[in-house]
Amino acid sequence: MSRFSLLIVEDQVRFRDAFTHALAGSEDIQLLGIAQDLPSGRQLFDLHRPDVLLVDLDLPGGSGIELIRHAAATHPDCDVMVISVFGDEQHVLSSIEAGATGYLLKDALALELPTQLRSLRAGGSPISPVIARRLLMRLAPSAPHLSSSALPQGDEAAVALSEQESRVLHLAAKGFTFDEIAQFMQVSPHTVMTYVKRTYRKLQVRSKVEAIYEARRLGWLRD
Repeated sequence: MSRFSLLIVEDQVRFRDAFTHALAGSEDIQLLGIAQDLPSGRQLFDLHRPDVLLVDLDLPGGSGIELIRHAAATHPDCDVMVISVFGDEQHVLSSIEAGATGYLLKDALALELPTQLRSLRAGGSPISPVIARRLLMRLAPSAPHLSSSALPQGDEAAVALSEQESRVLHLAAKGFTFDEIAQFMQVSPHTVMTYVKRTYRKLQVRSKVEAIYEARRLGWLRD
């Protein structure tokens, strides 16, 4: 895998130290900086535009979810990994809807952080097993239909589409071209294609037709 850059936003010293220690010796991961609160995290993000953002949710100055939304809106090519003490459904789904593509619990510091980040950058969606189990139990066949927050069931880590990805998919299913979708959403065609690629990656498909079919099969789209 090619080298990629990383920005960490974490307020607790012991976790910052644990992260930097875990990353020591990883020549393919360039640590651009570490922010201790939301305002400085946003400032460093806009300055460096990292390939990967590792962010806590409970930050001085606000929620990390605000930074995730900002990252998705201004630099959609960035992959976002949440690492938090919060493993409840509300925090997890809010993070995914905001644009996060991975979610790990802090009590799993035995995890191989560089390996998880590489997996994220390669197109995976690392998620702590305990969270995946909770979501799969919550979304059993008897559960009601969920729109953009719906999560497929399976043996692999759960994934979901962000609000922007879901919007692009819905418009594509209605027959709009990607250029038309870009104009409608008032974003660049490149940004739309980034959402499209992320959707293909999450659904494990290679075309718009396959994506629409799979999303309908999962109940994410209605005819």
